[in-house]
Amino acid sequence: MQLQLGNWLFRPGRASTLVTLLLLPMLLGLGFWQLDRGRQKFELQAAFVERLRQPPVALAEVRVDDPANRYRRVTIVGRYDGAHQLLLDNQMCDGRPGYHVLTPLRLESGAAILINRGWFALGVSRQELPDVSVSTDPITVGGWLAQPANPGLLLGDAAGADLRWPRVVPYVDYRRLAALLGYPLQPAVVLLEPDAAQGYVRDWEPRFGGIGPERHQGYAVQWFALAVALIILYLAINTRRLPRSV
Repeated sequence: MQLQLGNWLFRPGRASTLVTLLLLPMLLGLGFWQLDRGRQKFELQAAFVERLRQPPVALAEVRVDDPANRYRRVTIVGRYDGAHQLLLDNQMCDGRPGYHVLTPLRLESGAAILINRGWFALGVSRQELPDVSVSTDPITVGGWLAQPANPGLLLGDAAGADLRWPRVVPYVDYRRLAALLGYPLQPAVVLLEPDAAQGYVRDWEPRFGGIGPERHQGYAVQWFALAVALIILYLAINTRRLPRSV
């Protein structure tokens, strides 16, 4: 196949055409995927802002595993299990490493839900665990339903390698932790309200590990720019100028 326009002749080669047909859909797909990821994170941010000041509802009235209830404000009555607390590892705050303190709140039903009481800085070493003791008296807890900040690649045992309490865990696996604790866990965490007692550093605005919607949009522009560059390169390689006839 060839196409002539004035003194310019476009004659695509098989190899360059094959490479372009393979790479172009991939580059475009990555660009649209980044746009979709940005849209999802923007919707999560908007949902958080919208639900931040909504009046709370009792936990029993909400399906905690329903994504539509993410960041729903709830209240729960129970007792903290202060003897079996979890420290979610590798959590950053203002560039400093630390833990999210996850404390099971025992419910009347016998089950529990994890309360994220906030961020606590890493000590001098990982051998020195923080004192996160908490009252076990009956308490009413308020906060927002969420899911933990788990890594993309789940390595190691969710129950942690150290047998001491509080138990340092690399990520949250509700079934594994329920087996460790000895009672059922609701499949969600509650972000403790910032003004509630017995908590630590709490800045719950979604940050997505530093990759927010704007970053995804920037990545999308890069992938689309590469797609445009590929097309220009394809045209340049396969187009030549014909000599002028005398």
